[in-house]
Amino acid sequence: MDLHESGEMYLETILILKNQNEYVRSIDIAHTMDFSKPSVSRAIKLLKESQLIVVDDKGYIDFTDEGRRIAEKVYNRHQILTAFLISIGVSDKQAEDDACRIEHIISDETQQCIQNFLKKQS
Repeated sequence: MDLHESGEMYLETILILKNQNEYVRSIDIAHTMDFSKPSVSRAIKLLKESQLIVVDDKGYIDFTDEGRRIAEKVYNRHQILTAFLISIGVSDKQAEDDACRIEHIISDETQQCIQNFLKKQS
C-alpha cells in the first residue's frame, strides 16, 4: 500500500502513544501532534478506510496487522536515522527533526545500509 507522509506520521504517533499508554484516542493524537480535532478526525477516517486502524465504540484506536507493520517500520527508520545522524555529529534536536523528514523518503536499501553501518560501529 502506498501511504503518504501524513498517514505514516499518524501511524507512528499512534504507535508511540500506544507504547506509553494502552489506550489511544483521537484527542491524544491531536494533543501530541498539535493538530486540530477535525484534522485528526479526517485522518483517522482515512486510516480506517485503508484498513490500517480500527476504532472501537469507546473511541479507542488500535492497529490492524498491516497498520502496525507500517507504524513499526516508520518508527524503526526514525530511530535508525536519528542514531546515524547523531553518530556523525548532528545535535540531538536537529537529528530528531531531520530524521522525522527523511524517514518518509529513504529507500529500504539505504536504511538497511545505515543500519549495517551502525552495527559495525558499535
